[in-house]
Amino acid sequence: MTVATQNSKKLDPDWLTRIYMASIHAIALLALLPSNFNWSAVGVFFVLYCVTAGLGITLGFHRLIAHRSFEVPKIFEYFFVFCGTLACQGGVIQWVGLHRIHHKYSDTTPDPHDSNKGFWWSHLGWMLHKIEADGDVPRYTKDISSDPVFRFMQNFFIPIQVVLGFLLYWWGGWPFVIWGIFVRLVVVFHCTWFVNSATHKFGYRTFESTDTSRNCWWVALVTFGEGWHNNHHAHQYAARHGIKWWEIDTTWMAIWVLRTLGIARNVKLIPAEVIANRSVK
Repeated sequence: MTVATQNSKKLDPDWLTRIYMASIHAIALLALLPSNFNWSAVGVFFVLYCVTAGLGITLGFHRLIAHRSFEVPKIFEYFFVFCGTLACQGGVIQWVGLHRIHHKYSDTTPDPHDSNKGFWWSHLGWMLHKIEADGDVPRYTKDISSDPVFRFMQNFFIPIQVVLGFLLYWWGGWPFVIWGIFVRLVVVFHCTWFVNSATHKFGYRTFESTDTSRNCWWVALVTFGEGWHNNHHAHQYAARHGIKWWEIDTTWMAIWVLRTLGIARNVKLIPAEVIANRSVK
C-alpha cells in the first residue's frame, strides 16, 4: 500500500523510535545537575546547535537537498549533509523523502504530519507510529538514494553521533557530552518539529496556498529562517524564505555569502514581481 492509498486505520506504534526519543530526552535532564553545568559546555551546545540545525538541517537537508533551491560543489554538499546527520533526526534519505511527501500532500491525509490531526500529531506523534509514508520514501529520493556517501550517512547516523560523543568526553568530560549531545539534540528536535506544528497553527499568511502554512516569527528565530513557512509553501523552490525586510532569514544570509564567494550557484528566488503582487489572505 502506498502513501496515496493511506487510510484512517489505527497505526501500530513504533517502539524503537519511542525508546530512542524517550532515552535522549531523559538523559538530557541530567543537565539539571550542577555537576554537569559549566559555561564551556553551554558554549559547545550553542556552536553545535548552530552547525547541526542551521548549516545541517535548514541549509543542508532542507533547502539544498530536499528542494534543490541552489547548488554547491559536491564536497560542500557532503559537508552540509554531514552537519545535518549530526542532528540525529534519522538518515538524510529518509528525512528528505518524508519532507517531499509532506509538500506533495501538505495538510491532507497522506501527509506524514498532517496538521489537521492536531498539534501533538504534527509535532511528534507521527514519528511514534509506523506510517505508510515510510514505505513510499524510495519513490521520492531516486536522485540521492544511490549516492554512497548519502547511504553511509543514512545507515550510520547513530554511530557517527557516538563518535562525536567520545570526542566531546575526551575534550570536556560529561558536561560536554550532556550539553553537546543530549541537550542539543532535544533542542534541535523540537525547533525542527515546530516547523511541522507551530507554523501550521500560529502566525500570518502572505500568500494563498492550499494548506494551513503560516509565517511565525519565533519559529523563524530558532530555526534560522524556517518559520516563514507560508512563504516557503507557496514557493517551495526558493532559497530565500524571508521576503519582507523584517523577516530575518539567517540561512538565506549564509546562502548569499556562498553565492557571493562563487560557491553557491543556480540560486532560485521568488521573482520580484510575484512578491510585489502577492496575494494576501
